[in-house]
Amino acid sequence: MDGVSRPDPRQAAQTAALSSALAGAVDLSALKARSEAAARQQAAGGARSTAQGAPGSPGSPDGGGGRYVVDVTEQGFQRDVLEASLQVPVVVDLWATWCEPCKQLSPVLERLANASGGAWILAKVDVDANPRIAQAFGVQSIPMVVAVVAGQPVDAFQGALSEPQVKDWIARILDALRDRMPAIAEGERRAAAGGGAEPEEEPEDPRFAAAEDALERGDYAEAEAAYQQILDQEPANEMAQAALSQVRFLARAEQADPSAIGRADAAPDDVDAQLAAADAEVALDKAESAFRRLVDTVGRTFGDDREKVRSHLVGLFELFPADDPRVSTARRALARALF
Repeated sequence: MDGVSRPDPRQAAQTAALSSALAGAVDLSALKARSEAAARQQAAGGARSTAQGAPGSPGSPDGGGGRYVVDVTEQGFQRDVLEASLQVPVVVDLWATWCEPCKQLSPVLERLANASGGAWILAKVDVDANPRIAQAFGVQSIPMVVAVVAGQPVDAFQGALSEPQVKDWIARILDALRDRMPAIAEGERRAAAGGGAEPEEEPEDPRFAAAEDALERGDYAEAEAAYQQILDQEPANEMAQAALSQVRFLARAEQADPSAIGRADAAPDDVDAQLAAADAEVALDKAESAFRRLVDTVGRTFGDDREKVRSHLVGLFELFPADDPRVSTARRALARALF
């Protein structure tokens, strides 16, 4: 991404893995259609706020908080960070009550977030109360601040920077993303107008709410049934189809065993072993390896086995945005293997 540096790739992989490690997690790409629909609403003047922070965040070092500040827990990480980052950048402030530099930095971040009009959201994480989030971000010292966009960390810093330095850091991120995330400009217009009234939030589709509630409970079977019911009524509902693919994968990924990769490598003609290994690789954020494995398997199988592998691979494609270069490359390779 132009103008924004990336942290250690290992950190990015750890954060991606958090979407399945935390309770109620779901892969972000299942929510891509919802993000695009919201963007279209914003372009038409029907924008809705993406900030879910409650005033007076009780856990912040200074007892502050505000409209665009939210205290994040492991249970709410999916909603408050991953899903919110589909709309605007989410700046994650990793802090603790005993951390003196945190007490200097956190109020600065809160002031800037509340002045942003929702162009970005501040997500505050107490690392002592939420150790799995801290582990996922690879926290070694605090304060640590990470910018998350579309579910992935894109930039980070450690230590208590001055307010001008923090402003410059955030400005670079917004400048790099403004054309791709319409809600940034909407928030900036709101800030320039002095805040303004929050747009009335549209009611959530109760069918999707039921499916998401099931996901939060980790009941993949119920979530799958809920999404399938939507598709039975609306076969062309792309959001439900994408979510259904995600739920099915998550149910398999929960049982994924990294040792399946070694077993598949030792038995290249075992189709079921190849499928299990591909699931394990995707769960480990090794999508390219998973795609290559199944394309190769398609090339050396025939009949029902070939169709089984092809169908599984296409299902894995649906876990990612259609324009993901890894998917595009693998689709071309699959076409060559088939024809």
